[in-house]
Amino acid sequence: MTGSLAVLSAAGTSLVLEVSGGGLPRVLHWGAELPPEAVAQLPLLAAGPVPHNALDEAWPFTVLPTSGDGWLGTPAYAVHRAGGVAAPRWRVTCESRGDAGLRVLAADQGVEVELDYDLDPDGVLRVRLAVTHTAEGSADLLDVGSLRALLPLPRRAGEVLDLTGRWCRERAPQRSTLQDGTHLRASRRGRTGHDATLLLTVGTPGFGFRSGEVWAVHTAWSGNHEHLVERLPEGAGMHAAVLGGAELLEPGEVRLAPGERYTAPEVVFVHATDGLDGLSRRLHRSQRARATHTASPRPLVLNTWEAVYFDHDLQRLTALADTAAGLGVERFVLDDGWFGSRRDDQRGLGDWVVSPQVWPDGLDPLVEHVKGLGMEFGLWFEPEMVNADSDLVRAHPGWVLGPRAGHPRESRHQQVLDLANPEAAAHVEGQISSLVRRLGIDFVKWDHNRDLHEAVRSDGTAADRHAVHAQTTAFYALLDRLRAAHPDLEIESCSSGGARVDLGVLSRTDRIWTSDCNDALERAQIQRWTSLLVPAELMGSHVGPPTAHTTHRTVDLSFRMLLALQGHAGLEWDVSGCTSEELEALRAWSALYRELRSVVHSGDLVRADDPDPGTTGLLVTGTVATDRGEAVYTVARLHTAGSTVPGLVPLPGLAPQRAYRLRVRPEAGLPHLVESAPPSWWEQALREGVEVSGALLGDVGLPLPVLAPAQGFLLHLT
Repeated sequence: MTGSLAVLSAAGTSLVLEVSGGGLPRVLHWGAELPPEAVAQLPLLAAGPVPHNALDEAWPFTVLPTSGDGWLGTPAYAVHRAGGVAAPRWRVTCESRGDAGLRVLAADQGVEVELDYDLDPDGVLRVRLAVTHTAEGSADLLDVGSLRALLPLPRRAGEVLDLTGRWCRERAPQRSTLQDGTHLRASRRGRTGHDATLLLTVGTPGFGFRSGEVWAVHTAWSGNHEHLVERLPEGAGMHAAVLGGAELLEPGEVRLAPGERYTAPEVVFVHATDGLDGLSRRLHRSQRARATHTASPRPLVLNTWEAVYFDHDLQRLTALADTAAGLGVERFVLDDGWFGSRRDDQRGLGDWVVSPQVWPDGLDPLVEHVKGLGMEFGLWFEPEMVNADSDLVRAHPGWVLGPRAGHPRESRHQQVLDLANPEAAAHVEGQISSLVRRLGIDFVKWDHNRDLHEAVRSDGTAADRHAVHAQTTAFYALLDRLRAAHPDLEIESCSSGGARVDLGVLSRTDRIWTSDCNDALERAQIQRWTSLLVPAELMGSHVGPPTAHTTHRTVDLSFRMLLALQGHAGLEWDVSGCTSEELEALRAWSALYRELRSVVHSGDLVRADDPDPGTTGLLVTGTVATDRGEAVYTVARLHTAGSTVPGLVPLPGLAPQRAYRLRVRPEAGLPHLVESAPPSWWEQALREGVEVSGALLGDVGLPLPVLAPAQGFLLHLT
């Protein structure tokens, strides 16, 4: 802190708070880093004019804005005691943690609120709030309605971008103009959701991947949650609007007895002056800096679901493993159908015991065969769900999460296992842990295939209480215990595809399954927008069979291979039935993945803005090494174009002063071209490569060939 100001600055971003006066700190600035002389003068701007028919003095936007501060929008703090609403007059202390951290403690009337602000070296701001019931001897419970992290926005932030979606079509962008009122994205699904926004972004009108100033928020939580941007006619103190996030709590869900504490999920804020790529660069680098972030190369995966479905047979699966190993696969994952009575999706879920009917000698012969081929072995579980037709539910019907009136409606023939029940959690943990230990399992595909309806449980007083918060914290605790018991175990977050993608679950897992849709044409946009938050090495992307089972569309192998290289690559296909030509192509693709993954999984993501996507139908997506010495670009056409030729298309992110050797890598598959002759550089780039200036490629662009729809190619620059 410098005098009356607390200044957090890193990587070109600053948060400036005024901490004098004994009350709650007021937010003076969040955005681009300011020079010291400008920071020192920010208090001059703290109070604007006082209009008619308003409070009699200018009011501040504080770190915990409520109507008591003058803010009549969505409050940051909403807590009551036995139905009575307190009007706190906070006693505040602030503790500085240097240039990157600040703790604010606010206490009044038997309540203490703690706010922690941490700005990491990549410019990502993490805000953590907690409330403690400190009234000793009180018989009243403290009901937490909401505890939101809110930060202000300037008037130039006038356009909103969020994401929506559904199963097999996650992460669809939608834009709107910021107007007066509340733009609220609230999820009550009991999981993050296929329609989750990931980032709620507000920016200068017309912002894109490579341009514009943008502010964004993410709630790092896998249960019910909210994101909001809100603008009132009177503004927010001297600011124009607010941006924030929180856990969404239902009435009575969190009730604190004296001495108890509620810690809200971490809310992540990020600002950039160079568009959405700037946001992604900060977020990806921040995740890669975590101590828990995987450091080993991401192994090429084969998952058996779309290869065999429920048809488990040792001979068939060992033959599949043989073919996979010959292609360079490094991790073999056995999916659903290996346990209990699980011959279809209507029975056996929850009985995590190897089926003696399907596997009379256990899974040991398959595991030994897979590991003998030099591959890791992974296994599918869905620990949070059960079928009513299961030994577990027959033995413990009370372990199903739901109201006393009866079980909730089924979804995918499933009910939810009450993980907040210690006996239920210990039971499923013991079954998983014993299999991991005995079989030497390297990887768990952890699925979660339904939204939570009527997610309530009895609180011991015969009352039904909302339980998503308890279920989510119990899920996190279960993951934490398994990781502690098996520190080398890797876990994938799958949730009927991409319905649990958030920084809360990613802090405990090693990748997400991006979508159940392996149609590469659909995947192009799903992966593009998932990468707004998630770096490539954490984003599962597999080559599916020729005809996708979710869309029934047939796509060329070259395009399927190309799109799979954008993430943590794998195969979701019965490759034992491939032709010799397909196997040869997959072997070359596999070697290319292993060659390029060090760049794709560590570099900065760049996405070209297309000023008229309806005209070109092109997506250009690249990864550039942090030293700008190497780059990989995917060029894909999704549909026919309105223009005859693509024209000059820039490759963003390169160092303009450097020269690059540009090659088309045929191992990623070559496209069908709709032209009489290719551009002049094409043939040489297919052979030894062509030397080109970074300035020419980045500022002028490259004349691209005319691609047929659902076609693309890979450019490799060194």
